Amino acid sequence: MIAIWIVLGVVVVLIIWAIASYNSLVSLREQVRAAWAQIDVVLKRRHDLIPNLVETVKGYASHERETLERVIAARNAAVAAPSPSASVAAEGMLSGALRQLFAVAEAYPDLKANANFMQLQSELTSTENQISGQRQGYNALVQRYNTAMLSFPTNLMAGPFGFTPQPFFEVQDAAQREAPAVKF
Repeated sequence: MIAIWIVLGVVVVLIIWAIASYNSLVSLREQVRAAWAQIDVVLKRRHDLIPNLVETVKGYASHERETLERVIAARNAAVAAPSPSASVAAEGMLSGALRQLFAVAEAYPDLKANANFMQLQSELTSTENQISGQRQGYNALVQRYNTAMLSFPTNLMAGPFGFTPQPFFEVQDAAQREAPAVKF
């Protein structure tokens, strides 16, 4: 009789552990998704600013069409990215294209003095700072989630229930690690 109670106690403890582990992984996964959604909001703001910036530059540097087209193409790729991993890569391309756009702007003193351009550049810089902050929070949550998911014994629950590691929001190219230069 005592052996039955011991076995029953062990089964109850295992069930409670399984429920707690599963709920913990679900909670962490949803925190990661929420953090990515916050990044997505800031990236959308960035994507909305870019066409205005391009139009402003177009008025001053219309013969720089190739650079402007590259920025728009990179923006469109970033907007259409289907997953966080694809978005990270597309955002890297967009950062490089924006860097080129600001380099073009340096060659046009009238453009640099334009109030609309300066305001857009300031808003874009602010948005880049927000993206950086959100990215740090997202990466911290991804680390917590991935660590919990891959740690024993929780990993015994993760695989069968379809939990998979989440990608970090990392800069892929060393040149992209540098902040865009904003010079007046």
